[in-house]
Amino acid sequence: MSRQRTTITQRTVTAFDTGVGQAAAAKDDSWVTTGRAARELGLRRTEFDLGVRLGRIRAEAGRAPGERRVARAEIERLRAGPGFPEALRRSVHAVGTAEGADLLGVAKTRFTRLARLGLLVPVAFHLNRYRAVVWLYLADELRLFGDDEKHAALLTGRMPEGLRGLLDSGIDLRPRNWRSRHLGFLLREAEGPWARAGAVASFLDPLHVAQVVRDPYDRSRLHTFRRRPPGGPNPESPGARIAADLMRARDDDEIAWLRADLARLVDEARAHHPAPRPSTSCRPTSAPEPLVSRRPVLGPPPARPAASARQDTPAAADRARRRGLLTRWRHRSARTATRP
Repeated sequence: MSRQRTTITQRTVTAFDTGVGQAAAAKDDSWVTTGRAARELGLRRTEFDLGVRLGRIRAEAGRAPGERRVARAEIERLRAGPGFPEALRRSVHAVGTAEGADLLGVAKTRFTRLARLGLLVPVAFHLNRYRAVVWLYLADELRLFGDDEKHAALLTGRMPEGLRGLLDSGIDLRPRNWRSRHLGFLLREAEGPWARAGAVASFLDPLHVAQVVRDPYDRSRLHTFRRRPPGGPNPESPGARIAADLMRARDDDEIAWLRADLARLVDEARAHHPAPRPSTSCRPTSAPEPLVSRRPVLGPPPARPAASARQDTPAAADRARRRGLLTRWRHRSARTATRP
């Protein structure tokens, strides 16, 4: 089976992926929300979101972060298409294993083996009530696979020896093929080089990201563009944990491809718009002054006042007067005692 290998997003995706890139923004100034666009196109929300990711429906970024909107002209274009709405609904119809096996006319076990071998590529997944992963496939791609005469031997009779050996070894390429396709979706939606680098980083363990992007400011900038796994708004929920595990690359060659692409995209993003760094005016230019203690400094005891200063007080003056009187009395008594 031929495969496209022109970009990282097509290394494991089959040639039946007919998604195209988003076209330029519609010239019409009238816009509607994605929910209203889905209703006017007769699609369920999951079908509408898949149509946007496949490039069937052109949506643009809204005013708020993470918001999407659709031009009124785009809705009119789709409604005027041939076979609307059945043709549009059929192009985004995804099926599980049981319905997919019926489309190919094979047993469910054979369908699962073909998917494990990477011959049937999932387009999405969800968790059932037992938290088991349910893979979904585009019905149109399954029809194309079944109509190709080259695949007739895979649908009937005994599996070739080489493929049986791979199945016996436990191979399962469904998560890896889904990651490759999902990365293509994220890159198609990304706006700007940092957003593209963040999309690739979303599939790598943080340790691998740190080894590739060593600058902490670049990593901080990159972290703002990492995409959350499709598992609900609560990252601690069981479904979100399972989705995060499925989204993380496992094989050595897959990790090597992602690391190489991440390094290239970060270089492009850095050249286009460097990550913000602290202003030089905010950086300290000299060592900070030592803190001054608020406790009082005890100096030497104050000097005792001189004698003249001590006599200035009333008490000292009174004592001096009494000493003077006593001295004069003693002198008078001595003169009286020495007379003949």
